[in-house]
Amino acid sequence: MKKIYQGKTKDVFELDNGNVLLKFKDDCTGKDGVFDPGENSVGLTIEGIGKANLETSIHFFEILKKAGIKTHYISADVDNATMEVVPAKVFGKGLEVICRLVATGSFIRRYGDYIADGTPLPGGYVECTFKDDAKGDPLVTSEGLVALGVMSIEQFNSLKEQTLKITKIVADDLKTKGLDLWDIKFEFGYDNNGEVILIDEIASGNMRVYQGNKIVDPVDLTNIILGK
Repeated sequence: MKKIYQGKTKDVFELDNGNVLLKFKDDCTGKDGVFDPGENSVGLTIEGIGKANLETSIHFFEILKKAGIKTHYISADVDNATMEVVPAKVFGKGLEVICRLVATGSFIRRYGDYIADGTPLPGGYVECTFKDDAKGDPLVTSEGLVALGVMSIEQFNSLKEQTLKITKIVADDLKTKGLDLWDIKFEFGYDNNGEVILIDEIASGNMRVYQGNKIVDPVDLTNIILGK
């Protein structure tokens, strides 16, 4: 087993069978010790969040499988905080996709002159950022992705359609537990056939969820989702 990538919240290994192993870590994105899924750097470490993120990912990947949505997920080992996935190529040097249902966080820091914090974004607002810590994960438009040769417009349209569909599935599941999804971060890639698929994770550490007027801590969120 060979390490092929070291990320903010997980490490990636190549397996002898041709698949890929993700090792989940206890790091979260945030700033000044405060959890924020919209930030582009590790801001805090929460003991147990790696396994919590994995368990949440398993929960949602299984729901997506039943809904007929293809992802890279194969199986997982919660005790070792690992998930086996099919190999997939990332777009460019890595692309993050955020779907916002409510304006908050970094969205307000950018556009607060035009919209109030907590304003609903009906239907969902999808935005993409390049994974580039040195440049602060810069935003990129669909036109930019095509012009730069990162993906075709057809691939972007598939990515956006899947993002909105998956976000709704996650939000609907959370709603049954008395929770409101405000925003969520995904990563997409493409398989050996060039098909756009969801990769990485659907983790409590990658979504901002409220219960009433209070944000839910990632570990607490996992416990609620899994009924612990």
